[in-house]
Amino acid sequence: MARFHPLKVTDVRRETRDAVVVTLAPGDEDRALFDFTQGQYLTFRRIFGGEELRRSYSICSGRDDGVLRVGIKRVEGGAFSTWANEALAPGDVLEAMPPTGRFHAPVDPGAARHYLAFAAGSGITPVLSIIRTVLVREPKSRFTLVYANRQISSIMFREELEDLKNQHLGRLSVIHILKHEAQEIDLFTGRIDAAKVEALLSGWIDASTVDTAFICGPEPMMLDIAASLRAHGLSDAQIRFELFATGQPGHTRPRPAASVPVAPGTGILATVTLDGTTRSVAMSGKGQTILEAALAAEMDAPYSCRAGVCSTCRCKVLQGEAEMRVNHALEDYEVRAGYVLSCQAVPLGDRVVVTYDE
Repeated sequence: MARFHPLKVTDVRRETRDAVVVTLAPGDEDRALFDFTQGQYLTFRRIFGGEELRRSYSICSGRDDGVLRVGIKRVEGGAFSTWANEALAPGDVLEAMPPTGRFHAPVDPGAARHYLAFAAGSGITPVLSIIRTVLVREPKSRFTLVYANRQISSIMFREELEDLKNQHLGRLSVIHILKHEAQEIDLFTGRIDAAKVEALLSGWIDASTVDTAFICGPEPMMLDIAASLRAHGLSDAQIRFELFATGQPGHTRPRPAASVPVAPGTGILATVTLDGTTRSVAMSGKGQTILEAALAAEMDAPYSCRAGVCSTCRCKVLQGEAEMRVNHALEDYEVRAGYVLSCQAVPLGDRVVVTYDE
């Protein structure tokens, strides 16, 4: 499951002062593995200072573009993003897991839908993939994008978005919100908060016409937008999220009253199935997560962010209970079905049985 494959870097394009767009090519034997759905991401790994780092970056190309591209924005103090922005070059080889992620909606060539997206900063990368795919594969549908940035110079894919507007006249509308630069319309200056979203939905965007809304950015922004969309009649099923900030504290699910973690030293047995192989792993009982236990037992369990954001480490609890400290990635129906993020899941009893294969 956690298999990495080589991708050759064929192009590195400077997009903004602190972001690059990287074009990648899988080998012929891996080409089918890297067919992607719009809105998905790739997880990369590389050794820095003797330590393996894994980072996920969203695919920004459309399904019909014929290329595989990701956008990588430099994060202050980020080893991988800094290296990618400063040293990555054509001819280099990156190791990546096949595409994953559920930030998308099914495409219907006969549908005539109105999609709405809110993106902040590098949150545009998966949204651009969705826009490019929908405009080609749903010729009767239209898209409205609200895109927040600090200033004009920090807008990723600015020219590409303008080109898409010209190629698909009347089907793509883009509203730029700039935090630090004044615009002719006051509403389009500042940060996206609850008041601004309410004003946009009251005067600029008719929420009653929206079929599906995508939101990609920091959690506080996403919560404000989702609340406004619900207030204007959209259901939870119509709203899709992708979190683009791991610094948020997240939501810790309340501990069930009847469930008490095993006391330290009593021992916990985890039975883990991965790639068809089942192993029993002894856990410390001192807050060790299922992922930590699997990795300590030298199982090649999948993971990326380790912050409860990306869902790469998702597994299903078949027996016993496990509590997630943080969950930014799984929907309520997935949790009800028994899925957990293994990087955040701690057993609540003396035995837990999980599988990564479902």
